[in-house]
Amino acid sequence: MEKKKNNPLKQILTIVISLAFAGFFLWLALKDFDYASFKKSISKANYWWVLLAACFGISAYWFRAIRWNLMLEPMGHQISNSNSLWSISFGYLMNLTIPRSGEVARATALYGVEKVPVDQSFGTIILERVVDLMCMIVFLGLTIIFKGDIIYSFYKNSGINFNTNKILIVLLVLIAGAVLFFSFKKKLAKVPVLDKIISFIDGILQGLTSIFKLKQKVKFILYTAGIWISYYFAAYLVCFALPETSGFTFDDGFFILVVGTLGMIVPASGGIGAFNLAMKYGFMALFISMGKSGELGGETGLTYSFISLPLQIIIMLTMGLISIPMLAKSRNSRISEE
Repeated sequence: MEKKKNNPLKQILTIVISLAFAGFFLWLALKDFDYASFKKSISKANYWWVLLAACFGISAYWFRAIRWNLMLEPMGHQISNSNSLWSISFGYLMNLTIPRSGEVARATALYGVEKVPVDQSFGTIILERVVDLMCMIVFLGLTIIFKGDIIYSFYKNSGINFNTNKILIVLLVLIAGAVLFFSFKKKLAKVPVLDKIISFIDGILQGLTSIFKLKQKVKFILYTAGIWISYYFAAYLVCFALPETSGFTFDDGFFILVVGTLGMIVPASGGIGAFNLAMKYGFMALFISMGKSGELGGETGLTYSFISLPLQIIIMLTMGLISIPMLAKSRNSRISEE
């Protein structure tokens, strides 16, 4: 598989757009920001809870690394847990610069140390996203069961307006395109330019279908549960750091995790701005459901976001920067053995 040349102009444009997103959402979040109240609240924070939350945040990396090995195993690849961990960490680091670039960076990093074809590992990464989406839906379901009134309030406050017809049209076009592709795949493969594209897609599909060939399905489920339990406690434990949120219940944590995940989906650098805004609206809805001031909820949500988001970024930076020499060492070791 030939390595694609990077387009510097495209990369710069992507970074500029993601920073613009971050700046815009941060501006929305910080409108009418009460700095004095924020300073008072942040000074009372108990950072031992934040440190404990960080431990769960890092443990999610390890669970994900081991689970990735299970997904690559059916394709005949036996990789070390450490190379898996550092490839994932490097991918997250790249996401801080160019949103969504981490998936390709992660697959490329693994190829450098383990020689796993990029198309195959990329297919498993896409599969991971599908599994993560399913887990997210489970947490959303739990939130609806226990905190349905807050979901409705958050929807109203966020100003989100879904156009069902447009979503349906896009889905139909994608389905029609997939049917046409598989119907004429053999003929298209004979075209010199398209054969490499089809070969790449086949590699991705092989990665996607690897879940059906897993030898250790129970372990896969347990590690997946480990990832999302870690995410949950990484988000929920930060609440105990603040006096205003220390009384939040276990099911409040479901809501916080869902809202935070939605904020991180937005293609803004490191989730900056989008995560803060999501937490502002989310905590407003949470406080209103408790019969408290929505304005106080918004301020508390911002304070929470300015603890939780930097924590996530620090973990990504630390693990990512460590991954660079670790991957280089592993790659040099592999080259010397060859």
